[in-house]
Amino acid sequence: MSACCNNDRQPEQAHEDLREKVREGYAKIAQQGSLAAPTTASTCCGPTPSCCGSSWSPAQLASKLGYSDEQLALLPEGANMGLSCGNPTAIAALTPGQVVLDLGSGGGFDCFLAGPKVGPTGRVIGVDMTPDMLAKARRNIASYRQRTGLNNVEFRLGEIEHLPVADNTVDVVISNCVINLSPDKPQVWREIARVLKPRGKAAVSDLALLRPLPQSVRQMVEALVGCIAGAIMIEEYRAIIEAAGLSEIELRLKPEYVASLTEFQDPLYRQIAEALPAGTTPADFITSIEVTARKTA
Repeated sequence: MSACCNNDRQPEQAHEDLREKVREGYAKIAQQGSLAAPTTASTCCGPTPSCCGSSWSPAQLASKLGYSDEQLALLPEGANMGLSCGNPTAIAALTPGQVVLDLGSGGGFDCFLAGPKVGPTGRVIGVDMTPDMLAKARRNIASYRQRTGLNNVEFRLGEIEHLPVADNTVDVVISNCVINLSPDKPQVWREIARVLKPRGKAAVSDLALLRPLPQSVRQMVEALVGCIAGAIMIEEYRAIIEAAGLSEIELRLKPEYVASLTEFQDPLYRQIAEALPAGTTPADFITSIEVTARKTA
């Protein structure tokens, strides 16, 4: 759109409108707990079992994504709400003593799994913009302490585009199926670069596009689920990370996530499939990705 038809406030207002939509939706998820059981549960963006469309139970989805039964057994009740599309704590290769930051930490799922990995000398900070999610995560801290004997996890209210974290203080930034929801992804990655220590690492699971979704599908998806409508092309994803000043960038495709949801006849992905060109499937357009990158200076 040309400048004559826009003003300086319109893009930021559109961004804030989207943030508010996501915030309201995730508040509902926090209030209702797991959304996998009801087949017509109300979610952040429509009547699908979860924000990213999974109709597996949270435990089933976590198992599909590589989380072990032993890990899940240590989690506080309700921390796993089935909102993952990857396993960032696994690709982060966390070690004792590290400071870890989780973007969009929700009920604390990955934070509580990262805590034992960094141990009593490490620290895990979860940031989420939804007060209901933050309250849920903070309530889970007592159970986490009881189960692990650790007091190394905290949660802060904030947007991932404006992190409440000081410069050069974090060893590893993780995130699980959240950055795609942001209306300003370049700003998210600039913030990741800002808070990382030199040689610090980002380890992110997310959704991205292999090729553009047809506009009719994108419009349909926008009314149903933010995490697919907000996904961008792989090439654009890499360019954003490079522009933020990070290096050693690796983007690994994990197509089995979307393929499994499609095969499983997940309601959201079934709707998408019906609207796609003949002979194509959602997995031809959408993929889960694992992203790693480092701050060099």
